[in-house]
Amino acid sequence: MAIKIYIDQGHNPQNPNAGAEGSGLREQDIVFRVGIELAELLRANGNFEVRLSRPTADTQIGTSNTTSLRLRVSDANAWGADYFISLHTNASSIQSATGSEAFAFSRPSAAFSLGEDILENLSQTTGLRNRGMQVRTNLYVLRKTTMPAVLVELGFITNASDAALMNNRPDLFAQGIYQGIVEYTL
Repeated sequence: MAIKIYIDQGHNPQNPNAGAEGSGLREQDIVFRVGIELAELLRANGNFEVRLSRPTADTQIGTSNTTSLRLRVSDANAWGADYFISLHTNASSIQSATGSEAFAFSRPSAAFSLGEDILENLSQTTGLRNRGMQVRTNLYVLRKTTMPAVLVELGFITNASDAALMNNRPDLFAQGIYQGIVEYTL
């Protein structure tokens, strides 16, 4: 039986719930592309079934931040996903801030372990620093999902080098996350 992976490309194409901007780029555009590439890799494997929160670039979810988050989570829960992966880009007022990090609701947990595998593989494929896993109990998508959920901050959109890599090579980020999922689940 296929492992069901729900890929949540964080944020909407426009407000409400649009993402961060930096280096002339928009978070929602980067994570959309990484999510599409990740879905293709997972589907090609044959061991996975995939659902995307944003199947098209102009998919708008909800009419407020609250409904946007709630609809993403309820879709994953209703579908019966085995794992929930939420894709984001980080932002900081410190332009030198760099690297990938991820969050889970608790530790120890399946989500925390999955996140560690994802980050290790992301670091290998992208060359970005692994900033590590952290626990975040206040994030709706981690708190309300009924399956292990990981929120991945791919890199810093406010760092010119991270942003260029995410924009020019979304395939590297998709490959790293894919390898982490395969390593953890198969």
